[in-house]
Formats: sequence, C-alpha cells, structure tokens
Amino acid sequence: MSDKGRNPQIKIIKDGPYVVTGNVPLVEKIITPHGEKGYVYEDGRELPQANTYTLCRCGKSKNPPFCDGRHINENFDGTETASKDDYIDRVKQRILGPDMELYDDGRCAYARFCHREAGDAWELVEMTDDGDEIREEAIKAACQCPSGRLVLTDEDGQEIETEYDPTIEVLQDPEMGVSGPLSVKGGIPIVSADGETYEVRNRITLCRCGKSKNMPFCDGQHIRVKYIDGLDELDELPED
Repeated sequence: MSDKGRNPQIKIIKDGPYVVTGNVPLVEKIITPHGEKGYVYEDGRELPQANTYTLCRCGKSKNPPFCDGRHINENFDGTETASKDDYIDRVKQRILGPDMELYDDGRCAYARFCHREAGDAWELVEMTDDGDEIREEAIKAACQCPSGRLVLTDEDGQEIETEYDPTIEVLQDPEMGVSGPLSVKGGIPIVSADGETYEVRNRITLCRCGKSKNMPFCDGQHIRVKYIDGLDELDELPED
C-alpha cells in the first residue's frame, strides 16, 4: 500500500490556514469550457509536494496557495459559519427523475460543471427516460460538481459517485478572470478549529479568498471580489 493519501486530514487553524497532513497530492487544475462537454479540467502548473503543508485561507498570501503568515497582519477573521449538519439534513431541493433522484443542498462554488450542452443537472435528471446518453449527461452534470452540492441516487437509493483518491486541487478559472477555491476530493476529513470533524464527503470546495459567508466552504465570493492568487512558479515548499 502506498503512503500517498494515507490517513489524510485537513485541520483548520482558528483565523489561520488549513494544515494538510497525510501526504495528500496537491495539484493545480484549470476550469476550461469545452463545447458539448460543458466544462473540463486542464492540468495547471506543478506544485511542490510534502507530507504536511499549510494552505492559505485568508486570500492574502504572497506565496499562494501556501500560507505565508499574512493572516496575522491582516487580522483575518476566519470564523467558521457553515452548518455541521450532515448533507442529507441540509438538502434544500430534491428532483425525482424516471430512474434517479437529484439532491441539492445549495452550496455552490460557481464552477459551472452542472451545465451541459443538453441542459443543466436539474433538467437532465427529469429527462433520463430519453435514453442512455441523457442519463450519462445527467450523471456527469451532478457528479462533476466540485462543491458536492449535487448528489445523485439510483432507483435503489444508492449514491452515484466517482471514486477519487484523496487529492486537493487548486482551481483556476480564467473564463471568469479569477482564481477558484480548493477542490477537496476523496473523502478527506476536515477538522474544525473547535476540534469537531465535518461530515466526510467525496467532494467539497474550501474557500481560499477569505471572503466566504459560509466558512470554511466556498460560496462563490471569489468571483464577486475578483480574487486572483497571483500564483508564481514554485520550486519548493515555503519554510515553516
């Protein structure tokens, strides 16, 4: 068994960064429009790897995506305001299709993967009796949502999910002219500053612009504030 991703964890420091442990791969991904496929990820720049590293949460680091301590001088208020209720208890909308059901908790990172050429996730789920192609489009529209806002279940009530290895993706969104959130995949536990662990999810997005109204999760504020991380080429991890 590889050490990569073993016992991964993200610990939130009060009014400070995310501390990532467990040798979690860190990659940059670029949200890219792709015609009938809607949006796809393209590989970005290579980032340094380490067993433990800290990621900026205030949006002010001069060495993004890593923390450089500027949250202290900026008097960053990183108070966590998000509900710690389980996903199913936060669901705001349910769409029942012919052979699947779509759950929606409203936590949107505005990554736009829910939009396909044939329609959006909500429309596609209601159209799945139109054939296998539409069904596959519905699955892609829901399951590629990085925030985990959308969850599909089949006719037996089982979640339809892509299996991911524990990974953190630093998102860039050139179409919107901004830098996006941290996309956390593969069921990495996120420990609150108060020591409580959020429900472990296969897909979530964490704020890194410092402006979310739903800390620690992304709510799309990076688009409103035009957050750009100014990421330069990095040869090594910053010193602690």
